[in-house]
Amino acid sequence: MKQEVKLAKTLTLFQVVFLGLAWMTPMIYFSIYGIAYEASQGMLTQAYSLAFLAIVFTAYSYSIMARAYPTSGSAYTYVKKAIHPYLGFLVGWAILLDYLFSPIIACLTFGIYMHAQFPSIPAAAWMIVINVAVTIVNLRGVNISANLSKIIVLLQMGFIALFCILLAKQLSDVSAPLHPFLQTDVPLPTVLAGASMICFSFLGFDSVSNMSEETKNSGKNIPKAIFIIILTASVLYIVPSLLTQLVFPHITFLDVDSAGLEIVKMVGGAGLSAIFIVVLMFAIFSQGLSSVTSVSRLLYVMGRESILPKRWFGMIHSKYKTPAFNILFTGIISLFALVISLDTAVKFVNFGALTAFIFINLSVIFKRYIKDRQRSPLQTVLYLICPIIGMCVVSWLLSLLDTSALMMGAGWLLFGIVYRLYKTKWVSNRSVVFSE
Repeated sequence: MKQEVKLAKTLTLFQVVFLGLAWMTPMIYFSIYGIAYEASQGMLTQAYSLAFLAIVFTAYSYSIMARAYPTSGSAYTYVKKAIHPYLGFLVGWAILLDYLFSPIIACLTFGIYMHAQFPSIPAAAWMIVINVAVTIVNLRGVNISANLSKIIVLLQMGFIALFCILLAKQLSDVSAPLHPFLQTDVPLPTVLAGASMICFSFLGFDSVSNMSEETKNSGKNIPKAIFIIILTASVLYIVPSLLTQLVFPHITFLDVDSAGLEIVKMVGGAGLSAIFIVVLMFAIFSQGLSSVTSVSRLLYVMGRESILPKRWFGMIHSKYKTPAFNILFTGIISLFALVISLDTAVKFVNFGALTAFIFINLSVIFKRYIKDRQRSPLQTVLYLICPIIGMCVVSWLLSLLDTSALMMGAGWLLFGIVYRLYKTKWVSNRSVVFSE
């Protein structure tokens, strides 16, 4: 009898952390600098701090579910086991939007930036190059992806540290270092609007839950990794925003879309901006690498459980111990970068992630508070009040998405329902035939 090939437990805690940070991409701080600055009217320090507080409740819920169910599948697995399999399918179907479109965003941004630097080469060519490279590296094994992600994340951290050092040298007045936290010139609703947009900078911490079956001692290491990722990201975002506000209290940008590059030039001139472009390209590559790793594992779990055709999606390569078909499938899907807009791709990602976040918080309540009956005063705070806060915050963020994003997301969920009904009916008919 042929032995089933399974995922190998080889990842350490910090390999998982670097994969999660690679998905999150710390350099996104600069990519969205202009629109975040405008949305918060310059109150970036306050906005990032509020965004961290908003997202930390959902991160806490993910850590609880990762400890309760140390298997791959992320929100799909947690909701299925804690609440109901059909609801789990819908949540898994929703988060597929997040995971499938993340590699597309990596291809798009890489193509856009590289074409800007080398106008003679079409953006489409760069998109194909990064897609092929990411696919090949992922096929070779998760440890290669993790090690590359570590190097590139450290490169991003190094650049942000250099940026902060150069800012600190320009500080002329250090008498009120906490002033950006305490400013009240801008109304709170405006700061909250900025925080709602900035929250998307923290997306990615959840992706590591898909690597549970490849992580050593995953019941402890995945929850730890989630909090290390969130805390590290908060430092990488809040510290430079604080220093920038202290050095440049008021800034006017020539182009909001390229404001990140403008602020880099203001701080370090042409030399720092050249380094910035190089680091950003590596950052986008690592984001694509990590996102393909995550989505291929989610597809594997759904294939292994016959939600998707098991013959293909539930297969593990005998030599590399990777879901090879899923990686190739994701590479093919990523070619949509050639015909889809960046704005549309981002909308799909946001809808999928926020929908999953709502149900992750709900899963904690069902699992710990209702099923396990953990209802002491402290447990009521941990397993009821905190998840409710997380749900309310994420629901508010979801409500801020524009109508087109909500319509596209609803259409995807409707397609998932039709697919599920068809597949359930097909399986039922086959079982009748076989029973006869």
